[in-house]
Amino acid sequence: MKKTYKHIKGFLCVLLFCSISATGQTLQDYLEIAEQNNPKIKAAYSQFEAAMQKSPQVSSLPDPTLTMSAFGRMIETRVGAQEARFSLMQMFPWFGTLTAKQNAANLMAESMFQKYVDTKNDVFLSIKKTYAELYELNKMIQLEEKNLQILNSYRELALSRFKNGKGAMVDVVRIDIKRNESTTKIQLLKDQNEPLRAVFNSMLNRNVDDAVNIADLLMTDEFVKPIVSDSLFISNSKVLELDKKIASFEAQKTIAKKEGYPMIGVGLDYSIISKRDVPGLEMNGQDAIMPMLSVTLPIFRKKYSAKQKEADFMLQSANYEKQAIKNTLQVNYSKANYDLLKAKKLKELYQTQVESTEQAIKLLMAAYSNSGSNFEEILRMNQELLMLQTSTVTANKNQFIAQSTIEYLLSKEDYDENKN
Repeated sequence: MKKTYKHIKGFLCVLLFCSISATGQTLQDYLEIAEQNNPKIKAAYSQFEAAMQKSPQVSSLPDPTLTMSAFGRMIETRVGAQEARFSLMQMFPWFGTLTAKQNAANLMAESMFQKYVDTKNDVFLSIKKTYAELYELNKMIQLEEKNLQILNSYRELALSRFKNGKGAMVDVVRIDIKRNESTTKIQLLKDQNEPLRAVFNSMLNRNVDDAVNIADLLMTDEFVKPIVSDSLFISNSKVLELDKKIASFEAQKTIAKKEGYPMIGVGLDYSIISKRDVPGLEMNGQDAIMPMLSVTLPIFRKKYSAKQKEADFMLQSANYEKQAIKNTLQVNYSKANYDLLKAKKLKELYQTQVESTEQAIKLLMAAYSNSGSNFEEILRMNQELLMLQTSTVTANKNQFIAQSTIEYLLSKEDYDENKN
């Protein structure tokens, strides 16, 4: 019984842990799920794995050639008739050609790895943006529900004053109008949650109806400073991808040059000789072995010149593309940095205004309780408070998105260094 109890207890603990894990997932947990399941990330990684298989293909020697000949009518020689002939030949590219090909293939594979890293980071950024929108939506619902509770308390107060002959029925009607607006907004916000949740789950490659756990607070860094440097994006995966491509094209120029040199072949020719019916014939019926050396003659030079020009143009294209990407990254960084600073300043402003508005509402409520005046002003200030609270949530979301964008544009190491 004790053993059975222990097994049941352990099983319940596992179930509880799984339940907590399922319902208490953090943004980092979702990113890890996406890294394992997102189709775009998996496709990019498969492309990298495929590129890794190129190196052993291009760095291997050409297959040797074996030629076998059998004579229908034997050719007579002094020591006997030739019955069959075997030739084996192995060609060797010019010195350093295979090494250059392997180097170019490895560099291109490293470029594909950086493309995989960029794809993963891009998916992560999209997940963070959608997560921030879900956070904003949940907070909006919470604020509207809290506002509805406040309006209900206002209605009870206005109705009580009307029954006591100290207030007007129009105050109750005004509150009912606001309550209906609030109820409709809550329903619309809840309806909006479904498509957003579907987008989020699709990036994790799971059921679109799966629940998404959203934190009560989006974590933001308040001390990140702008960076001004010529090497701002030196560790960005897009830039690194092009750096590896450029290096690969340089290696391909070397390959094109070396392929214009001769290939050297080393081989062996073996002939089977039958014996002659001649007594005392020296070397009678002895098989013939002959070493062979061959050299290709690369006299048609147009194709080799074209290969070198092709590598030059590809190199030129990659350099232009790198400059264009750096320009785009700089523009996006400037915009994200502006959005970050703007969101931080607006959030500070809204938080100050929320405190002042709450204090003003308390004073107006005290005056209304005593004299029944300024009820319209109370409703107006309450709506202004709600607007400020929702604006604070939006500013927090915008700050998080801008911060995530900067983290994407910079490498993790550069971003952490800037943060500190």
